[in-house]
Amino acid sequence: MRYGLAALILSVGAIASGAAHAQRDPAYAAARAAGQVGEQTDGYLGIVGAATPDLRALVNKINIQRKAAYTQGAQAGSTVEQFAFVSGCNLIARTEPGEMYQAPDGSWKKRGAGAPQRDPRCV
Repeated sequence: MRYGLAALILSVGAIASGAAHAQRDPAYAAARAAGQVGEQTDGYLGIVGAATPDLRALVNKINIQRKAAYTQGAQAGSTVEQFAFVSGCNLIARTEPGEMYQAPDGSWKKRGAGAPQRDPRCV
């Protein structure tokens, strides 16, 4: 199933880009650099390995912000889940070498120099 609606893709790009910049606070950047968090295929941030209360709180805060953005963006003609999935595709594509992401099989991968493994439904 492909979510190739032009408006959806443009909206996802704008929201994902804005959300990503807003999330680059020092605690988020440190957790991301340490491989403690990673981008999930569903468009939300996940915890890689053991979770501390502070890390859980950070991830929950970011995911609440993402859900709000996805809900707003879904008004352009898709479901929140579709919008979140397409955002997940884009966020995984934007990971940098050394950052963690969730592969289509659900396992956590560290981004290398090449492109990350993405769900075949990603456009």
